[in-house]
Amino acid sequence: MRYVYLLWLILLFVLPISIIFVYSFLEPQIYGGVQWNFTLDAYRYLPKYLNLIWRSIWIAGVATLITLVVALPVSFYIAKSRLKNFLLLLTVVPFWTNSLIRIYAWKIVLGNNGIINQFLNLLGFGPVQFLYNPFAVILVIVYTYLPFAILPLYAAMEKIENSILEASLDLGASKMYTFTKVLLPNVRMGLLTAFVFVFVPALGSYAIPDLVGGVSSRMIGNEIVRQLMTIRNWPVASAMSNLLTLIALLSIIIVMKRRGKS
Repeated sequence: MRYVYLLWLILLFVLPISIIFVYSFLEPQIYGGVQWNFTLDAYRYLPKYLNLIWRSIWIAGVATLITLVVALPVSFYIAKSRLKNFLLLLTVVPFWTNSLIRIYAWKIVLGNNGIINQFLNLLGFGPVQFLYNPFAVILVIVYTYLPFAILPLYAAMEKIENSILEASLDLGASKMYTFTKVLLPNVRMGLLTAFVFVFVPALGSYAIPDLVGGVSSRMIGNEIVRQLMTIRNWPVASAMSNLLTLIALLSIIIVMKRRGKS
């Protein structure tokens, strides 16, 4: 069984990442592909996209923060509810629908002729531009990855005994103090796991900024696709992918170190 897992790890993780890593040090061909000549040109190209990289980190970071703020009370309510199984089912129901369909559904909701703007028109307000800006991208990212934050937080909160929280309140602590000084330290690992589960895929998101974002909301995932499909510069796309992989690995390493200290 150990060798099967090792083979799976090599074929589906080590080998693809190794190919991307090697391609980033080669020269591009005109119509795609690479020439087997060693060069660092792809990495010299990356500073031109510092604003794009920073925007991607900013959008993913803000979306992750909002997701965690929303997921914390929701996870706590589910963990302490008698209907936890039913509520967990509702949490994973969105996974039963294709993600592209859910993103297009938000276009219907947020569009100039969408549901929200139709309601605003009834109130006498003109159409509001909800789509094609960072707001729309962050909103849809929060919606898309919220279950990824709820599930690990729920797993952590379910282990907390109600008596611990009740004892804090009985000793005179406020609800806010109990939340910040008693509850949060006990779900720290769940919080870190939720952060990784949301931030890493949000940072590399392509479909969401492509469909509901505009020019001011392009992220690094969109540029990777443009380098592959339009410019045909595979080494630059590989270098950008390596950057995303590095950020993901650093996030995982931080979580593992925190777990070791706890």
